[in-house]
Amino acid sequence: MLDLLVKRDLKSRYKDSALGFLWSLARPLVQLLIYFVVLGQFIGAARGIPDFAIFIFSGLTAMGLFTEIAVGGTGSILANAGLVKKVYVPRELFPLASTGSALFNFGVQLLVLLVATVVAGKPPIHPQLAYIIPSLALIIVYGLAFALLLGALNVYLRDVQYLVEVATMLLFWASPVVYAWSMVKGIIHHAWILDIYTNNPLTLAVIGFQKAFWVAGDTLPQPDDLLLRQLVALLIGLVLLVLSHRVFLRLQGNFAQEL
Repeated sequence: MLDLLVKRDLKSRYKDSALGFLWSLARPLVQLLIYFVVLGQFIGAARGIPDFAIFIFSGLTAMGLFTEIAVGGTGSILANAGLVKKVYVPRELFPLASTGSALFNFGVQLLVLLVATVVAGKPPIHPQLAYIIPSLALIIVYGLAFALLLGALNVYLRDVQYLVEVATMLLFWASPVVYAWSMVKGIIHHAWILDIYTNNPLTLAVIGFQKAFWVAGDTLPQPDDLLLRQLVALLIGLVLLVLSHRVFLRLQGNFAQEL
């Protein structure tokens, strides 16, 4: 059933489209172009960050996956209102299906990122490539936790989906996607504030992606004990995922009536 829902979601998204799945690349590539030109060239951020295009695309790939899981999962129950009202299936399948389609699009973007590193002559052939595992796990766990929780709340309060769109935009700028973590370290002089910023799970995931694919990353300061920070954040995320599922189970009983 989950496999069918994922395929249906992907097919419906690009139905009657000439380019089909290539549209999954349009937004991140346009974002890359805008940030590379505006921030990198006009504002001059590229002068302090080597291989600026790969640096940005690594962060965009990570944040794009989280945003798609969170936003898609939040609206997944409403989008499948017909099925929810007519047929009983485990309601968790709908946020999971949104996560599955997001992972498919992520795979396409990741392939483009790898090709870009090869074209730039900086393929990520180094031990730090292993950071992709905990970084990806962080995004999936936190994204699915929010998808379950907010997807259930959105059935009762439809404003939630709009709040999520605003929140993901704020989280984007609160993570070192278009600027380096070292820039934040140079501005924030209070260690506890820097720790709060750094220990944000999305910040840790984005830095992990950059460490995995951005070969020039070692030329700039990076957080100490990154892997340990990621593992602690992952454990907290798993607890959050369990709690979100508990809330989802309590709220799903009235989904059909609310829809």
